Parts: sequence; C-alpha cells; structure tokens
Amino acid sequence: MSDVCISSIDSYNSSNPLIDLLFSNNITPGDPASYELCKMLWVYHPLCGKLVEKSVKLSLSKKRKITVDAIAKEILVDAFEKEWDRLNAINYIRDTMFVTRAYGVGAIVYGDRDIPTDKPIDPFDLPFLNLYFNVFDPLNMAGSIVTNQNPNAPDFQKPLSYITAAGQPYHPSRTRVMYNGTPIYLQFESSTYGFTGRSVFQRALYPLKSFIQTMITDDWISLKAGLIIAKNKPSGAVVTNLMDKIQGLKRSQLQQGTTGNILNIDVDESIESIDLNNTALAITTVRDNIITNVATASDVPAMLIKDEAFTQGFGEGTEDAKAVMQHVEGIRGEMASLFDFFTDIVMHRAWNEDVYESIKDTYPEVYSKMTYKQAFYSWKNAFRADWPTLLDEPMSEKVKTDEIKLNGLIEFARTLLPIADPDNKARIVGWMTDNLADMKDTFHSVLDLDLEELAKYTPLGNVSC
Repeated sequence: MSDVCISSIDSYNSSNPLIDLLFSNNITPGDPASYELCKMLWVYHPLCGKLVEKSVKLSLSKKRKITVDAIAKEILVDAFEKEWDRLNAINYIRDTMFVTRAYGVGAIVYGDRDIPTDKPIDPFDLPFLNLYFNVFDPLNMAGSIVTNQNPNAPDFQKPLSYITAAGQPYHPSRTRVMYNGTPIYLQFESSTYGFTGRSVFQRALYPLKSFIQTMITDDWISLKAGLIIAKNKPSGAVVTNLMDKIQGLKRSQLQQGTTGNILNIDVDESIESIDLNNTALAITTVRDNIITNVATASDVPAMLIKDEAFTQGFGEGTEDAKAVMQHVEGIRGEMASLFDFFTDIVMHRAWNEDVYESIKDTYPEVYSKMTYKQAFYSWKNAFRADWPTLLDEPMSEKVKTDEIKLNGLIEFARTLLPIADPDNKARIVGWMTDNLADMKDTFHSVLDLDLEELAKYTPLGNVSC
C-alpha cells in the first residue's frame, strides 16, 4: 500500500497542517487521499466541513412525519417519537454519515455492557437493556472492511460478516456499515484501508489544496488595502536635516489625519491608495473557479459550498433549488438503511408490552384477541415515515392548500355517505377527521369522535311540531 499525501502525513506532526498541504509538491490531480489526510482536511480545511456536513445537516433539518395506520395511532406515534429522541437517534445517524463521507466508510453498532459484542440480541429484549451506540471510522475497523475481491464469492465487495473494532468482533445483527460511493473492483482506498467506498475529498483533493492559496492571497490583500501612496517632490541633491524633518512631519500628519481634518500638500504632490482593482477581479475569478471545481469533483452543489443565497429564493421552479433538492433527496436515500436500523430498535423499545397492555385496556374490542407480538407486527406493518419538503411555503399558500384538500374531502363524503352502510359511514367520517387533524395550519384542535357510537347511531326522522 502506497499513500500519496503530505510529506510524512501518516506520521503527521506539524503545528500548521494547512501550510503543509499548500506547500506539498507531491499532491497532484488524481492522487489518493490517505486516512490522515482526510482527517486533516475535515478538521482544518474551510471547505471540507461543508463537503462532509452541510448536505447531511440540510437533509436532517426537518423531521420525518411518522404515521401508524392502526387503532391508537396517536399513542403509538407519541411513544415512538419520545423513544427516538431519548436514544438520540438522529445525532448518531448524522455522525455516521459524517464519518462515511469523510473517509469513504463508516459504521454504527449497538450493545449492552452485559452482553458480549459477538452475540445476537433478541429484539424483544431491547426494552430491558441499557443500550449504547458507537460510531466507527476505518481505523477503528481496520482489517474487517477490506472486502472480498473474489467475484464468485457470496460476500463479493461486501464487508465481512463480523466487523471488528480494535480486534473485537460485533455480531452482524448489531451493526450497520455504510459506504460513500460504490466500491470499485480492485480499487484500494487509502482513506479506508480497504476495497470500499471513497472519501468525498478524493476527486477534489487538488482544488482543495489550491483553495488555501486564495486564503493567503486574501490575507495579503487585506494588509495592502490600507496602504497609502504619497507622491512627494524630491528633496534635491543635498538633503538637510530640516528637509528630513519636514517630510517626516508630512507623513505623520497623513497617518494621523481623519475625516474632518485638513491636510496641505504641494500642488505637485499627490496622495492615493494602492490600486487593487485588477487583483480583486483576478482573485474573485480564481476563487469561484476553484469552488466550482470542488463542487464538480464532489457531489455537493456549489451553491451549498459558497453558502450563497438562492437567486429567486428557496422555492420550487428555480434551477438552484432543483439542484439542491435533488442532492438532498439523494442523501436521504443513502441514509435510509441507517433510519431502518434505528427504526427497528426504537419500535421494540417504544411499543413494549406495557404499552400494549395499556392500549388493550383502552381498545379491548380490537386487541383483546391479539397477542403482544401479533399487535406489534401489525403496528410495524402499518408504520410509515415520510420526509417533508425543504420548501417553507408562506402561511397564505398553506391555507390555500388546506382549502383545496378540504373541498376534496367534502366532495368525497357527499358522494359516498348517502350510499354507505352505518359501519362504513363511521369509517368515512374517521378518515375525514384524520385528514382534518393533518391540517394543523387551518385547524388548531383535533376533532375526536366515537366512531363506534356513530356507527350505531340512527338519525331521527323529521319531527313535526
């Protein structure tokens, strides 16, 4: 294995890593990024935090909407969301994605102090355990994520069944390994010590190095921007002490002069600032080109790297917003397996037997004939999580949307209610109240009806006085 990186980066001991990166002559386009180099970029480089973190944070900026299409769904959803927050699940998912994008591979494991890491855990025992979660990077898992390169093997280009952390194996049911990008056959990644996914920095390594030079140039320009050029008349062939003192006095007055002061100079003398117009244009162009190159080499839109405002606001229909929305949808798709990993754990802990007994007492006609496991799997099959759009519509638009939905509900009810039997009438009304409850911007309180009593109710005929 040969890593092309900063001089002696794997034994990196510099007090100024960005300068090491800038003056490293052996980084050229196409060079691989080592584990230590990826770590250094993530920690110190101004753009690399955005490449690793910005997309993930944006994707997680809004919570998923959880629904369970079952009786007692409010209780089930509330229990799920509380346990999700209690386990700090969203932060573990975020950190696993950070590590995966920074190095090319990452993993998360869970366990209990009293259960060996290589033993499976019965999911229905999860409510009684004191769980912990650990996020691993490639160095933690070195040796267990090399992946099999035999094309005929069942685990071809997949991590080993048992990943290890510092030599300690973890049972596959308790782990989730994530790759950034698809592993390439026989393509060894220095950042992950294996044939795995690759770091988000890999293709952008050279422009990331170039970006540091623009920072140094900015600093130089900031120092020179306040420089004053004074064009004075020559002192003549013989410079006397008096002339020196006069010139020094002029410079002192010029340096101390502020708004409202008057400074006299000779008609043949002039005072002006240094002209940096051409320099400003050049550095701005170069910086934009470098950022564009970084965006092209990575999967992050340049708009997110620059942190610039969208040309027409973050709304549908603009090209900037479309590119970001597509990127966010891709990141959310990549995170799906991590969400599934935590969802199963949270379900077993949140919907435990105590919750089941409470729901059975409240709805005996539905759950008295079900065992706990039958009820649990019915809830699990009815579970749905939907990502909200990143678009924040103005309140007026939300109300218009609710109005259109409400008109649709009314027309649907007008069509079906006259021809439905009492049981189905109650179901239709229940379906309508569920949809009304989702219109929180229009209706602030929830309509709670007894659907069983409604199904039994027979309207009185016309009463004549």
